[in-house]
Amino acid sequence: MNAKTEQKERTRRDILASASRLLRERGIGGASVAEVMKGAGLTVGGFYAHFASKDDLIDASLRQAMRQMWGQLLPTVGLARGAEAVATVVRRYLSRTHRDHPAEGCPLPAVVGDVAQGSPIVREALADELGRNADTLGELLHGDERRQHALALVALMYGGLGLSRALAGTPLSDEILEACRDFARQAFHALDGNTSA
Repeated sequence: MNAKTEQKERTRRDILASASRLLRERGIGGASVAEVMKGAGLTVGGFYAHFASKDDLIDASLRQAMRQMWGQLLPTVGLARGAEAVATVVRRYLSRTHRDHPAEGCPLPAVVGDVAQGSPIVREALADELGRNADTLGELLHGDERRQHALALVALMYGGLGLSRALAGTPLSDEILEACRDFARQAFHALDGNTSA
């Protein structure tokens, strides 16, 4: 690979990193092309050398942010399965640290409202990534309805994190995190008790 190609790939990675951070912090509306390029230390003029449109950028950065987050979260499970795996996942995801550092975590609380009103391209990216995450999480579960249970768990996790972020600084914020963690552990412990796997 020549130096020019390497530089172009490095610049694209910098743009994606900036966009992913802004998505997590401010949502799609807060990740303007100008702000993304500024965060990457670049001028707006160079944007179209890397992306066809803002939707193209959001598609790529949303996918990257989701994969990074799950790529950091799931290895913490190790060899655990079922309720034990769920307890590990929810302990990390529904934590004060995750709540208090949105730029480093899950983009869902910041982007879901924008996605619902936005481009079909971005909605498809979110659907693809959530489906992939549910499949991966489902592999850690027991029983016949793994994907369904994984989707329900993802919805509980995202909802709990989103509400706790919205209520940050209030006692209810911590209470929501704890309630969602406890509910997930109890529900999956009960499910494990009803399966033979």
